[in-house]
Amino acid sequence: MPHPELSEQPASALPADAVVLDVREPAEWVAGHIETAVHIPIGAVTGRLSDIPEGDPLYVICRSGSRSARVAEFLSAQGIAAVNVADGMQGWASAGKPMVSDTGRSPEVV
Repeated sequence: MPHPELSEQPASALPADAVVLDVREPAEWVAGHIETAVHIPIGAVTGRLSDIPEGDPLYVICRSGSRSARVAEFLSAQGIAAVNVADGMQGWASAGKPMVSDTGRSPEVV
């Protein structure tokens, strides 16, 4: 079965009002994340489709872009306009985009 071409963008190209789904693990999320992102770890995505935020498109992010690529491909197959953030949270941090943490310390990508 052919896969539609996976749409990708670097973090630096995301619009300010982007709807973002973060699929990293809880410890990664706590260390640093995009304040407006929705967090659903990759292993929970299939069971939580009703929790997927509505975005046109929906930007999917992980640490480096590989887990989010798999999720974006899966969501696209479900008819959701998903875009993989190719360089992930590492690219987000490198671009100087704002992050928050739940640790009481400065946000970081782990």
